[in-house]
Amino acid sequence: MTATVVRKRSALTKGQLPKFAPYIVLAVALVVGAAILALIGFNAFGWGIVSAILFAVGLVSWSGAVEGARKAKDKLATCLVVGAFLIALLPLISVIVTVLINGIPGLITPGFLGTSMNGVTGAFDNKAAEEGAPVLGGIYHALMGTIQITLLATVISVPVGLLTSIYLVEYGNDRPLARAITFFVDVMTGIPSIVAGLFAAAFFFAIVGPGTKTGAVAAVALSVLMIPVVVRSSEEMLKIVPNELREASYALGVRKWRTITKVVIPTAISGIASGVTLAIARVIGETAPILVTAGFATTINNNVFGGWMASLPTFIYTQILNPTSPSNPGPSDQRAWGAALVLIILVMLLNLGARLIARMFAPKTGR
Repeated sequence: MTATVVRKRSALTKGQLPKFAPYIVLAVALVVGAAILALIGFNAFGWGIVSAILFAVGLVSWSGAVEGARKAKDKLATCLVVGAFLIALLPLISVIVTVLINGIPGLITPGFLGTSMNGVTGAFDNKAAEEGAPVLGGIYHALMGTIQITLLATVISVPVGLLTSIYLVEYGNDRPLARAITFFVDVMTGIPSIVAGLFAAAFFFAIVGPGTKTGAVAAVALSVLMIPVVVRSSEEMLKIVPNELREASYALGVRKWRTITKVVIPTAISGIASGVTLAIARVIGETAPILVTAGFATTINNNVFGGWMASLPTFIYTQILNPTSPSNPGPSDQRAWGAALVLIILVMLLNLGARLIARMFAPKTGR
């Protein structure tokens, strides 16, 4: 009986690679890759690339010799797909690791989140670099500026984008105006951010006068970038609302506007909220339009309609380009990396918030 079971298992596994084959090939590829790189100059990135190539060649060749050409082609396709995924993932991991390594020292500095750069001069940075004194100055003014500008841009963009998408889906019916709006939304999606900043600056130049730089002007520039994203995401969410829901509401004698506000929008609210949150995450890190429209400040300015205002992207830009102490740029670099880490955390929280909102407002299924 035992011999019969063994023969059946052998017949089933005949012509197949053992389960541990990929691990053997990987180990050999790592060793051979390290040996090759040791001869020409070792570096981690080159070791990974050479090892990946050797792994794919070794596994596919072994599979072709044991399993045949069909299984070998399947292994090759799997290696290519996994390799493409790792290549796409590598820059993200590299950015996150680099920002964490360089940004944590700035983030944990006392007062970094609660103070501004008001009164911080190169003398303080020289003292910190030469004598080991604490690095003074923080990002509070830039953090508040980012929150205020982005909030005002959201207030401008969401109603305009949502109402536009409602018109395109519920009233457009492929009319010439709807086609024109769709065309211009597509054009706005691809415009460079600096163009949005120049538009806002020119718009307020014509209305208020030359040299107008405030947080409100920056919010208008960011809204130009946000509106197409909100329109597109909201339009797609409204399109997937079943027509049966609309028809049932109309059959009960409900007016169209009330059907839209009470049936269509509540059904699509999770996707709309998610799209709005992602639009905010898309513009919160813009630098060029903020520099053109809001300038840069080292003090706290809580009036978004008056005076220059800093933001996290412009703070990072100025700290790198114009260090507080050109002879000792280390403290400025530390502040810039810390601000970059805070900005990444904000974007991450916004994306997590979009997922939570989509889950909270998703239509309930079942009874």
